[in-house]
Amino acid sequence: MHSGPHHGHDHPGDVAGFALPGHAEALAHPYTTTLRSLTPMSQTSRWISLSLVLSACSPSLSETDASTADSGPLREDVSLSSDAEAAVFADGSIDTPSPQDATTASDAGPQSDSAPTSDVPGDVPGDVAVSPGSSPTIAGCRMLPPDNALNQDISRAPLHPQSATYIAAMNPTRAMHADWGDWSTNHYGIPWQTGMGAAPVAMQWTTSWGPRESEMRPCPGGMGAFCYPIATSARIEGGPSASAASDRHVLYLDRAGAPNNCTLYELYNAQNFTSPPWRAANGAIFDLSTNALRMDQWTSADAAGLPILPTIVRVDEVLEGAIRHAIRFTMARTGRAFIHPATHAAGTAGTNLPPMGLRLRLRAAFDDSRLTPATRVIIRAMKTYGIILADNGSDWFITGDSDDRWSPLINEINRGLGSVRGMDFEVVNTGPTIPQG
Repeated sequence: MHSGPHHGHDHPGDVAGFALPGHAEALAHPYTTTLRSLTPMSQTSRWISLSLVLSACSPSLSETDASTADSGPLREDVSLSSDAEAAVFADGSIDTPSPQDATTASDAGPQSDSAPTSDVPGDVPGDVAVSPGSSPTIAGCRMLPPDNALNQDISRAPLHPQSATYIAAMNPTRAMHADWGDWSTNHYGIPWQTGMGAAPVAMQWTTSWGPRESEMRPCPGGMGAFCYPIATSARIEGGPSASAASDRHVLYLDRAGAPNNCTLYELYNAQNFTSPPWRAANGAIFDLSTNALRMDQWTSADAAGLPILPTIVRVDEVLEGAIRHAIRFTMARTGRAFIHPATHAAGTAGTNLPPMGLRLRLRAAFDDSRLTPATRVIIRAMKTYGIILADNGSDWFITGDSDDRWSPLINEINRGLGSVRGMDFEVVNTGPTIPQG
């Protein structure tokens, strides 16, 4: 079970009468447009400069993506023999709830058919070669382009000039912790789902910043400015009984356009769906075909303005033996500034405090030889792709998905991560620090 305070966005804003933990109140922004319509130079030029910083000290990139497009009909989720609304969960299971049971569909235990078989429970390959600069894939969808900052090998990136200062302010003696687990019993970690062709559902934002910092997606017939095609059976972090004030993330990957043009929809503080609209603090839409950032000063379902799904540890990756992206982590005290690809901060003033988007790598000399194969997969990813500060929460907690296949692995993973301290990391230089307005 969860051993620390729930991750959150320490937002002093107004969420239906309660104080929401996380996103600091951001400035109102005059733009209310989707990422697809942003001026290319205003967004992609920032990724270009960031990629130059990283690639200067990294191996050459090669775009590899073996996934293929889904050939099923454009229905709500996957090709099924029934036209009923369905959902594919992170573990590969398919849930087909009745219209009357939309809010409790996530209670069904996952039935995995995608986990590798092994003679030893929980055994995973631990020495899979990592191909730097390639894109991870989920359900046939490429998670951002290969040259995206989140997919970059930072093992040779230059140290940040304030590396020692930042580490000293980040509770350096604290051990790391895997902030995830099973779904069926504990609802621990962040669940995600993938689908295709879901009907657009109206969104009702429950905060002042929701309408300002969520991408518009006009409703059919001009009935509203915000309609997101998120399956109404989508699982909510913490399960249906989670506190209304908790993070309650929803991550929904629309596979239309696979493999290279999928769309990710993420909600923060989403409430149980009973009938339209979806109610949430705010939302974010990520076009996974592009490196475009959100507007500066905009939050997302994460306080840092980053996408969540491409940065969490997924059981599929660990079972396959390689994680090929930066891993999301949290800190209790952060600065009121950010570094791209982050676009938002939720901290306090202080130049010694870590900004959102800060990228760290585990020192190459850290000895992982005695750790379990599953733990080594995570350790080696932290040496190669690093971790990225994405939210306010417990110090040195890294985030993973909610999946029953973690059950035979998670205790050993946390024992192994207990040997990793904050002082074992160093901060790399990925770009300038931008103050939160």
